[in-house]
Amino acid sequence: MPDTAPPPSPLPPIRRLVTGVDANGRSTFESVGASPTVRTGAERPGYCVTELWRTTEAPARIDVADSITEHAGIRPPAAGSVLRIIDFPPDPVDPAEFARGVQATFARTFGNDAHRDGEGDPAMHTTDSVDYAILLAGELVALMDEGEQVMRPGDVLIQRGTRHGWRNRSKAMARIAFVLIDGRRGG
Repeated sequence: MPDTAPPPSPLPPIRRLVTGVDANGRSTFESVGASPTVRTGAERPGYCVTELWRTTEAPARIDVADSITEHAGIRPPAAGSVLRIIDFPPDPVDPAEFARGVQATFARTFGNDAHRDGEGDPAMHTTDSVDYAILLAGELVALMDEGEQVMRPGDVLIQRGTRHGWRNRSKAMARIAFVLIDGRRGG
């Protein structure tokens, strides 16, 4: 359920289709519709996180019940993964408003479940995961400590536990899909 009513978006609603096997061993659609976990907040109008699926082990079990409503934080479960889609509104013109919105969004939406050191751009954070980020609509700027790249629909970023951030410097909504896979460093 949304925390607050999101403003109207020019992007279509996200529809989640979950498959399974029926009693006769035939493939079927177990559910079709909105995800049970959608997060919005007044501190960043238009920002919307839709959690779609998670796994809790690797290799992933394919016959487990949906557990996305149990997911908390930004990182995937240990030895697992999480799939989410985030809608990013255009950045506010006022940098202080953007910083307040990002800080509140991390605390409210993700429980500050990311390494944030407060240096540089307020959107910068680090997660111990391999993330596949696929831009679906609009335009986003992927930030690194050294450099940035504009992403357009169809672009894919492979984020490997690096400090990173996201900005929408355009005047239109952007939508990006993330698959986060639990990771570890070295050794």
